[in-house]
Amino acid sequence: MALVSCPAGSVGNRAHVNTQLAVEALPDPIAEAVYWCGFASRDSYGAQSYFISRADGNVLIDSPRFAGSLVNKLEKLGGIRYMILTHQDDVADHERFRRHFGCQRVIHAADTGGSLKDAEQPLKGDGPWQLTPDLKLIATPGHTRGHIVILYRDTFLFTGDHLFWRKEVGGLDTSRLYNQYSWEAQIGSVEKLLDEPFTWVLPGHGYRFQADRETMREELVKAMARMRD
Repeated sequence: MALVSCPAGSVGNRAHVNTQLAVEALPDPIAEAVYWCGFASRDSYGAQSYFISRADGNVLIDSPRFAGSLVNKLEKLGGIRYMILTHQDDVADHERFRRHFGCQRVIHAADTGGSLKDAEQPLKGDGPWQLTPDLKLIATPGHTRGHIVILYRDTFLFTGDHLFWRKEVGGLDTSRLYNQYSWEAQIGSVEKLLDEPFTWVLPGHGYRFQADRETMREELVKAMARMRD
């Protein structure tokens, strides 16, 4: 799965492997009809993307490669109603997904430029926005001015480039190196999440993380302390 998902084709193997098995395994179920798409795109710096299967319309979060096998799988799962883009960096093949599935692209207006200038649902203001009863969009400026995160069913938080699990510190963390807009704003955006009831962090880069609500809140506090240090 790593071999077929690598955006640069940099994963090799010394013995023959049947990559078709990996292709067929994607998108990979995480929990409760939430999937990891694989097939990362170099145009999104290798960012991870996710798919949510919902009776009220499926959701693609950030853009994977427009790979034929993945597209066929998403068709069988019912297509895409919304394509929610956390920010301007991880949009890859969004135009191809839009044309193929007729999905509505949702992104903050502050991050709509270039190919995103015609996004169907630009978000304005500071939010939060309740896209559907089970999908809450939260403004988290910092990495970019218009960065957002997506809270699904008060459980899954899709964090884009805002927040991820870092093995080196053994906890939730952020990246100052790749901060493009404002580090102080990003600290405030992490603090904003303290009262949100999620138990999963599903990032665009870095490792995913699952914990109970109390542990998650403690990790957010530790992350803010590291950011301020």
